[in-house]
Amino acid sequence: MFSRFPTIRTPHLELVQITDAHAEDLYKLFGDQNVTRYYNLVPLACPDDSLPLIHHFRKRFEAGAAIRWGIRLNESDRIIGTVGFNNFTPKHRANIGYDLQYAYWNRGIATEALHAIISYGFHALNINRIEAEVMEGNEPSMHLMHKLGFKQEGVLRQWMYWNEQHYDMVMYSLLKAERNE
Repeated sequence: MFSRFPTIRTPHLELVQITDAHAEDLYKLFGDQNVTRYYNLVPLACPDDSLPLIHHFRKRFEAGAAIRWGIRLNESDRIIGTVGFNNFTPKHRANIGYDLQYAYWNRGIATEALHAIISYGFHALNINRIEAEVMEGNEPSMHLMHKLGFKQEGVLRQWMYWNEQHYDMVMYSLLKAERNE
């Protein structure tokens, strides 16, 4: 599907390919319980624990099934979060995911990164519908979905099974026709 990994630039961010060189950055991100609280991932114990995740992102991209960017501030080489499509079907739909180091929450970074990939999905991938499943109780993500224009469709009861427990997920969607660009 892709001849090379696309880099996306915004006024404050650069969305880049995640490589093994970012293992420490991803450990800092996914080793924090604040970040993994609503994520189906046990907090990482050391930087090497992030390598299987990096390889998973790479394999899914190479298969044309998903794309996950590292988020970095324009003046930095460090990744402070990730954003992307966990899966997508061109001309049809995609499912977004995002995360950010706790120190960078509430600064508009996730909003800026999501605006960029939503635009990329609708235009470069020609996707019609973008979905997000948010774990019930994750109020900051629910607020972000509304801020970005996503519509809440309903609750997927006990939809996620992780760590020996079932979780309800709130389904959100945004249609290409609803996007004001």
